[in-house]
Amino acid sequence: MTVSPVISSWMTCRAAALLLAFGLTLGVVPGLAVPSARAAELVMFEQAGCHWCEIWDEQIAPIYPKTEEGALAPLRRVDIHKPMPEDLSWMRGERFTPSFALVHEGKEYGRIRGYPGEDFFWGLLAQMIAKLRDTVSGLEAPVEGRPAPAG
Repeated sequence: MTVSPVISSWMTCRAAALLLAFGLTLGVVPGLAVPSARAAELVMFEQAGCHWCEIWDEQIAPIYPKTEEGALAPLRRVDIHKPMPEDLSWMRGERFTPSFALVHEGKEYGRIRGYPGEDFFWGLLAQMIAKLRDTVSGLEAPVEGRPAPAG
């Protein structure tokens, strides 16, 4: 039995698409970065008009994504007056802002309530990350350097 060139071409494209989708699901397609729904995140609980949120935004937000901490646990903002995002529905909400929760694969590894200033923030975050690293294997090397605190 002979298959027409059109059907053969369609079958080849369909097979390639299925293989690509399967590879993306497994995260094995080289050169394609697939964000993991299970990556660590630093969840920031905030609200409009929060004075300490604004200070955090001035002092930490510009440098956080450039740090090892930011690479390990990217920042995710959650407004306390909106419904909790569905993928975070398992965690307890927050009333105080700003508050920060380090989460990974459906588990919370610590929480900072309020913003105690740059030095305390980095120290408390380092403790939470150490707890995460003690529990989860395969995370990157320990945090060593970070931008010096301002002022």
